[in-house]
Amino acid sequence: MMRAWVLPVVWVVCGSVIAAVEVSGGSPGVAVVVLVVFVLLAGVNSPLVFPRSVGALEARRRSAVDGRPVVYWRPGCTYCLRLRVRLGRRARQVHWVDIWRDPAGAAAVRAVNGGDETVPTVVVAGRPHTNPDPAWVREQLARPA
Repeated sequence: MMRAWVLPVVWVVCGSVIAAVEVSGGSPGVAVVVLVVFVLLAGVNSPLVFPRSVGALEARRRSAVDGRPVVYWRPGCTYCLRLRVRLGRRARQVHWVDIWRDPAGAAAVRAVNGGDETVPTVVVAGRPHTNPDPAWVREQLARPA
């Protein structure tokens, strides 16, 4: 779980150091702007931007019942963030599995990607798709289950 927060913490620490240097140099306005930018970067790269993750087994069970896609992702992944942003409100209709929090999810991703933890990996109707176009994922959500 801590692994998911390493990058956001690094962003905040770096922003704080740069802001402290700016304040000591007599530029408090610049320091505030820098700190705000780094905090926003930390937020975007944190698990907070994504809907609540479930375990891989639970996601598969739910997907079998409702037919919705399962998205395997990890914090700090720009392609995962792109998918999340492009899905908009519809992102809540997908079952999200954070592979850094769920070893079974990481194993499932490695199994379909030649041993690599390539994300996002989207599973629709039992078929995996690595880094699919967000428009395609939206189409899958529009299909009846």
